[in-house]
Amino acid sequence: MSTIADVAARAGVSKATASRALSGRGYVSEETRLRVVNAADALAYVAHSSATSLATGRTQTVGIIMPPVDRWFFAELLAGIQESLFALDYDLSLYGVPEGSETRERLFESVLPRRRFDGIIAVGIQPSARELEKLQRTGRPLVSVGPYSAGSSSISIDDTAAARIATEHLIELGHRDIAFVGGSTDSGELSFGDARRLDGYHGALHAAGLSAHARVAGATPTMPGGYTAAAGLLGDRRRRPTAIVGVCDEAAIGAVIAARRLGIAVPTELSVVGIDDHEHAEMFALTTIGQSPREQGHEAVRLLTLRMKEPDAPLEHVAAASALVVRSSTAPPR
Repeated sequence: MSTIADVAARAGVSKATASRALSGRGYVSEETRLRVVNAADALAYVAHSSATSLATGRTQTVGIIMPPVDRWFFAELLAGIQESLFALDYDLSLYGVPEGSETRERLFESVLPRRRFDGIIAVGIQPSARELEKLQRTGRPLVSVGPYSAGSSSISIDDTAAARIATEHLIELGHRDIAFVGGSTDSGELSFGDARRLDGYHGALHAAGLSAHARVAGATPTMPGGYTAAAGLLGDRRRRPTAIVGVCDEAAIGAVIAARRLGIAVPTELSVVGIDDHEHAEMFALTTIGQSPREQGHEAVRLLTLRMKEPDAPLEHVAAASALVVRSSTAPPR
């Protein structure tokens, strides 16, 4: 394997000059730079990442902190982040850890402060553990994805508005008995984003004078969680809601499956609306509030590169696009 000394010898320059020519840090003439680059190409020289880091003070690595990526939103978001980072010749170190776990606490308290990153992207950070504040103390450029963004540049949809619009769509169709499926009924366990969506649901009902009809079926924001919660809501024919708002599309799809297994026709007997526009939403003809987590990943990297270039620049908060996508899971009540 060729070394920087081999490149320098072939180009007829010192190792320091060869290093400056290849790293772009420090002045060398254009003629010398080209000679060094050609020598490196001829020798198939690849700079060692550790050596490059020592020479430039940069690691070309970004730390990504997010919940486990077994949910569609986080997997898509990570794909967008990775695409943009690789296009910039950056590596990533992924920490996918559950909220509230001992592993996550140790990550913020002792692991991350010791790691060398050029920047950090934090996804779905919860305010209760003051996690953003701990990341800010590392002194690295920081971007957050999600509704909680204190002291960092950020990108997110308006979760409150998303759930409000979803609920208003059902109200406009004539529904009065509308239940909310997903999220936890324990405020201590409810994620910050899901709490915003629950606020949007209650806000829409209150504005329509329907607060007395509010019902929340707590569940994990997954298809099995939505299925179990919806099955409990729909089992009693006399108290069955005519419509359901899912905290996310996974929960809403679970509700659709539960309805079908109970012989309840969607949408003639039950309307269901979700949030996210999951990759399976079209297959279930699910009405939803659409967003693109992959594009949010691209935007997060853009914001981070700006922070890395200008750490003292004003913070930027980007509202990601979201809109009602009407399919055939919603209709006027019978």
